[in-house]
Amino acid sequence: MTGLQAGLKNRHLSMIAIGGVIGAGLFVGSSSGIATAGPGILLSYALVGTLVVLVMRMLGEMSAANPTSGSFSAHADRALGRWAGFSIGWLYWFFWVVVLAVEATAGAKILEGWIPAVPQWGWALIVMVVLTATNLVSVGSYGEFEFWFAGIKVVAIGAFIVVGALAVAGVLPGVDSDKAGLGNLTEHGGFLPHGPGAILTGVLLVVFSFMGSEIATLAAGESEDPQRAVTKSTNSIIWRIAVFYLGSILVVVSLLPWNDPSIKEQGSYVAALDSLGIAHAGQIMNVIVLTSVLSCLNSGLYTASRMAFSLGERGDAPKAFARTTTRGVPLAAIVASVVFGFVAVFFNYRFPDSVFLFLVNSSGAVALFVWLVICFSQLRMRRIIQAEAPEKLVVRMWLYPYLTWATAALIVFVLGYMLTDTEHDGRETVLLSLLVAAVVLMVALVREKVRGGRTAAGAASVEARDEVGAG
Repeated sequence: MTGLQAGLKNRHLSMIAIGGVIGAGLFVGSSSGIATAGPGILLSYALVGTLVVLVMRMLGEMSAANPTSGSFSAHADRALGRWAGFSIGWLYWFFWVVVLAVEATAGAKILEGWIPAVPQWGWALIVMVVLTATNLVSVGSYGEFEFWFAGIKVVAIGAFIVVGALAVAGVLPGVDSDKAGLGNLTEHGGFLPHGPGAILTGVLLVVFSFMGSEIATLAAGESEDPQRAVTKSTNSIIWRIAVFYLGSILVVVSLLPWNDPSIKEQGSYVAALDSLGIAHAGQIMNVIVLTSVLSCLNSGLYTASRMAFSLGERGDAPKAFARTTTRGVPLAAIVASVVFGFVAVFFNYRFPDSVFLFLVNSSGAVALFVWLVICFSQLRMRRIIQAEAPEKLVVRMWLYPYLTWATAALIVFVLGYMLTDTEHDGRETVLLSLLVAAVVLMVALVREKVRGGRTAAGAASVEARDEVGAG
């Protein structure tokens, strides 16, 4: 047992941090958000983006002071109690193993379209096996794959923004786009065609595409300079969200009217490229979406296994999860995560509208639960760090504690608003996620009580032995 090794280079960490905020959800899910809120979806993205920046600032403060593969789960363990670290760690693991199935299926659909001879389930299997092998080799091979996957996503979105901005400005050579222009932001029923309430509905549709921002803080524990890596990724998240989310969505809603039917039919980014007459726009976008899917799968497997490893280390999961190979790879943690991923893929093909739908909905609000726990952990951890090692506060949450409380209140508000949303399954997602969270929390509290009872019994027997010895 050698423990995790520092196999991630700074360039890996930088690209993991950038790529972490660009999930397949940005490409695939943005069209429904645009249809719901019109150009006002920009405000939805800005609102969630601000929320993520604040939460990542809090997580950055705690992780720079104490970089660990357990990240927010380990911080919650120390700040709020064993029950909190156990509960949020297992919920987060559950979220990512369900994501493995969702992304494997999305990737398989694209690959089956290109090579129909291999059935969709076959492609899902191939994709999962290849990325499992990558993760099993070493953390460096995960970092290398992620470096290139994320690199392709970053270059693609960057090129899309530049080409789109030139077209909107009317200076893109060889392209005559009659629909492009900033007028699209206000001309088709106004900036908020469905009223201000649509901004909040938009928030519900886009909030889940931001999950993954925290991966850099988990990966930092296996880097050459964890404190520097966390500080860098925390400080750069503002421009990453501004450019990749707000920048690219602004280009989409400027190139086409928000109510153009092609946005819903083809997907927002494909429709935007098509409007410029770019040949094979659909296929180009499919390659980029596939890259995003593979990146998300790769990171999802890494993240789930490292959380399982951390839980094993703290005695909140089987001890085997905390064992590593000579290359520093937590073999049992990776295999367990993949097995659950495969089971979820099976459910997706066998019972898509019952079991799998339950899995997806019951893990849907976990992102918001994680962010809420980060807020409450930071409120306690700031005091602990200041008392024990104030020099470790190299990243500080702004306007502490007021902004932390305001962020927590906003997250609770979003969860409450989701309970009123019956049109987009918001209520079902929150209720099922709360049900799963309640079960995990109950297990955590029972474990703590049993453990406390054992400790008390152990102490009593030691005392009795001492008394006998003295007598």
